[in-house]
Amino acid sequence: MNDLVNRVADNVGIDPVIAEKAIGMMLGFLQREAADGPVARMIEAIPGASDLVAQYNGEGSGGLLGGLMNAMGGGVMALGQQLMSQGLGMSEITGLAKETLAVAREHAGDEVVDEVVASVPGLSQFV
Repeated sequence: MNDLVNRVADNVGIDPVIAEKAIGMMLGFLQREAADGPVARMIEAIPGASDLVAQYNGEGSGGLLGGLMNAMGGGVMALGQQLMSQGLGMSEITGLAKETLAVAREHAGDEVVDEVVASVPGLSQFV
């Protein structure tokens, strides 16, 4: 997973610790919001991605975090708010999404990633 984290951190210009957490949050969001089949295939294809999803979207974050996301309307905008609370700006969030999905395309293929993006309303405007 270090390869993904380091690549995102370097290409987006953010600290690797923040990149790791942000990638985990984003992949967890996709796991909750996207079509089950394609997102599961995508996450399984990226080395270490399942671990990041588990680390940053575990049981401890489900209740409160889920409640906050629902209160904010959920979806891409709620994810954006979460990532901003980690100190990321909009250009960094867009870079994070683009770079993470570029890695996903390398491991899972264009068709799978396109299915994931198409299944989440509003996601295509960020990637």
